[in-house]
Amino acid sequence: MTKKNHTLSTETKMAQALRYLDKETGAIVPPIQSTATYARDSNYEIKKPYWYRRDGNETTSHAEKMVAELEDATETLLFASGMSAATSVIDSLNPNAHVVIPKAMYHGVLNQFQTYETKKRLKISYYTAGNLEELSNAMQNNTSLVWVETPNNPDWAVTDISKAADIAHSKGAKLLTDCTATPPCATKALNFGADISMHSATKYLNGHSDITSGSLSIKSSDAFWEEIALNRKLQGSVLQSFDAFLLIRGMRTLFLRFEKATENATRIAHHFEHHKLIEKVLYPGLASHPGHAIQAAQTSRLFGGMMSLITKGNKQTAIDVARYCNVFYPATSLGGVESLIEHRATVSGDDFPVHPNLLRLSIGIEDVNDLIDDLEQALERANT
Repeated sequence: MTKKNHTLSTETKMAQALRYLDKETGAIVPPIQSTATYARDSNYEIKKPYWYRRDGNETTSHAEKMVAELEDATETLLFASGMSAATSVIDSLNPNAHVVIPKAMYHGVLNQFQTYETKKRLKISYYTAGNLEELSNAMQNNTSLVWVETPNNPDWAVTDISKAADIAHSKGAKLLTDCTATPPCATKALNFGADISMHSATKYLNGHSDITSGSLSIKSSDAFWEEIALNRKLQGSVLQSFDAFLLIRGMRTLFLRFEKATENATRIAHHFEHHKLIEKVLYPGLASHPGHAIQAAQTSRLFGGMMSLITKGNKQTAIDVARYCNVFYPATSLGGVESLIEHRATVSGDDFPVHPNLLRLSIGIEDVNDLIDDLEQALERANT
């Protein structure tokens, strides 16, 4: 019997969408609020903190509360995509702000930073993901923002969030962490000292490859956060109600999906770690990975389903492996229930610093033996 004052676990809260229950109908699924505008009350006051579609809606607010619960955050904002969340942060920086970012990271955000630098809107210094000495050396007295992507896409290098936060805060800078590959059922970046936790909610938070969304979460609000919120409103990039509805649906199974993806990825990583046709397996869940211990601590050993394989042979060999898979989909994205494979250099472009033989894998929840067999036959076929 549940005790009267028993505190529900986060897993239970997610599974029940924060114990949603419509008082009038008894419905246990939050509805989709599709209105574009809202009537004011008899005193001509707004009834909720939004009065037009760009401000938000009840469905999106409910999804934001669920993400905030996962993040141990005081506030979360949801955006129409991960890129729109990142852009809102970048647009909120002061003119000529100095930022420190990884040399390799999600190529869309990297291109956004570099485009803004070309337009002289900000200045960039770089560090190798996971290398705290380089990060410290890249800092300046006027640094405004440190961007950490951990684990880093697509080599899955691990950065110690707590130590990165200390480095950023020592210069008065904010630390933003993009932990998309390890959602807050695994990594609660704010509890490690991050000022802003970002996720492409398109990925694990939704988990079904049917929406795009981005999230930003904080422990405490300030002028910078208010600027981000204003940018979301002015750009019209708030997550719309139907996508919020699907995001709520996805988060209800987040814990189960992520645990299964981790289980499958661990099996696959161990299977191919010393394979005759694989040069290297990049997966933080392997004890041989240089960031294994840090990632174990930052995820409570929920390493997730993201890994990369560097094949032997040449670039075309790697492309052929992706082409010859029958179970893995040759598609871009990650974090869904289905397994995906992509040749990263083809997707990210010639200027992106990635090994030409690197295949990025997003491991789903299928039977792991089917996934292993599929990679085996594709490797054999590509090497004959």
